[in-house]
Amino acid sequence: MVVYQLSDADVDRLFQALADATRRDIVRRVTLAEYSVSGLAALYAMSFAAVQKHVAVLERASLVTKEKRGREQIVRGNHDGLAKARRLLDEYEAIWLQRADRIADILAEG
Repeated sequence: MVVYQLSDADVDRLFQALADATRRDIVRRVTLAEYSVSGLAALYAMSFAAVQKHVAVLERASLVTKEKRGREQIVRGNHDGLAKARRLLDEYEAIWLQRADRIADILAEG
């Protein structure tokens, strides 16, 4: 299934990334302000490596970008990736609403 320009693999990566509460929290934070990976790691009760893996999952899903600045990796939200997620969910909502309208039409006929 291709929704907009997203392949099935892209959609899988997107939902896998958003399925985890820590990753959703990282997206929320880096959408508001950029953080270094070590700055993010200081916010969670997990190892630096674990936070780094969460950031890598988000980066593969195009929800964040990472830029090397000096000795730090700076993470920020990727507006284009977030917009793709929103359009995908909007499309699923439209499908759902069309089905609900058809059910309402069938019930009105009966």
